[in-house]
Amino acid sequence: MNTAAHARQQILLVDDEEDALIELAESLENEGFVCFTATSVTFALQELTLHPDIALVITDLRMPEESGISLIKRLREHTARQHLPVIVMSGHAEMDDVSDMLRLQVLDLFRKPIYLVRLIDTLNNLFPIPKIRLM
Repeated sequence: MNTAAHARQQILLVDDEEDALIELAESLENEGFVCFTATSVTFALQELTLHPDIALVITDLRMPEESGISLIKRLREHTARQHLPVIVMSGHAEMDDVSDMLRLQVLDLFRKPIYLVRLIDTLNNLFPIPKIRLM
């Protein structure tokens, strides 16, 4: 049986905290999503090039080299990716960050630690589970 046909959307997770990244990826993969991970903006852009079918980016806001806002700005400047939905997660978002996120059309903001049930609800609304048709 082709398992790829049953997999849900591809999601890119970006966070410099590798443990949190792995934990989130495992949780979302249990929901049927295909997850790619990156620990920096540079690696995130590489993953997006390698996997053009990525349907959503979930990024941390604060990272050592470049911020999540920087990643979103790059996506918005890239014609093929400018409408890619982005969810931001942050332990400490400030008002300036929030206004940047609104301007950059961020889909949602989640405080860290992530409330997984709410995130999965958001993903299920964004990407409804396909109904299985019986022949």
